[in-house]
Amino acid sequence: MRAAVDRSADDRAAAPSSYGKPQWGLESLTPVIITLLVLDALITLALEVLYLPTYLDTVAFPLSAVLAGVINVLLVMAVRAVTTRVGFAILPIAAWTFGFLTCSVSGPGGDIMLGSDWRTALLLFCGVVPPLGYLYFRLNAGLFGSR
Repeated sequence: MRAAVDRSADDRAAAPSSYGKPQWGLESLTPVIITLLVLDALITLALEVLYLPTYLDTVAFPLSAVLAGVINVLLVMAVRAVTTRVGFAILPIAAWTFGFLTCSVSGPGGDIMLGSDWRTALLLFCGVVPPLGYLYFRLNAGLFGSR
């Protein structure tokens, strides 16, 4: 009597453990990709700060604050696609927050890039809370499943 072995079951079982690992054999490029994503967080922050004081007619319209949340979540998702380490997934948010704090202090001439109004608070909230919420729910996905 012969026993048949289902090898496809082993492949299906191994799939969840390979999440977050590069599938193309580019493990050596992981630090470069993470560095580029952190720099991208700083570049997008500069653009968000630049377009924060936009108006539609006479009404303040801070669309860049909303885009900050979407872009930062995408940056965190990109880092999570390259590595499974949570410390690395927080790097784009940390760089974005450091850049935000740098933009909120006065420069050598006394100029401040971010004013003291609700748009600045909205930019900070939208830039930090959605990516941290994504990380929280992603890391605790088993806690919120069916019981």
